[in-house]
Amino acid sequence: MGIFGGNPKNEPLHYGEVFSVWSNLIADYGKISGYQTFYNHAGDDDLKKIIEDIVELCREEVKQLEKILKTNGIGLPPASPERPVARMEDIPAGAKFNDPEISAALSADLAAGLVACSQAMGISIREDIALMYAQFHTAKAQIGAKLLSLNKTKGWLVPPPLHVDYPER
Repeated sequence: MGIFGGNPKNEPLHYGEVFSVWSNLIADYGKISGYQTFYNHAGDDDLKKIIEDIVELCREEVKQLEKILKTNGIGLPPASPERPVARMEDIPAGAKFNDPEISAALSADLAAGLVACSQAMGISIREDIALMYAQFHTAKAQIGAKLLSLNKTKGWLVPPPLHVDYPER
């Protein structure tokens, strides 16, 4: 059966899997500290809750990703420092992200994360890695749906030009 039989965790990672895991980890490190900054700037309580959910999702991903790299003898990327909680009122108006900007950035990041997870699943030959990314994908899609609903409810969604098909007159 060779090296690709039995328990997938005993199979070696290929370079694409290593790159996906390592890249995902460094991105999560940056997102945690960046989203903590967004949290400090956010005024809307519903948006703050979604930011908290995304940070928690990133932390859960970090645990799994670090374990895979450590188990396989691969060095971890540098982690960004955690951000302290700040009062929104202490941030000058011209230097502050507003809620629609924060929400748009989160939406774009989640969409990019879905694509990255899909790519990682597609290149994986280890079932455990592919399934891990499927779980990450599902979690991102669920939070993305909550964020889309929030964007619509708050009036923050900026749609592309809409095509309305009118019957011929």
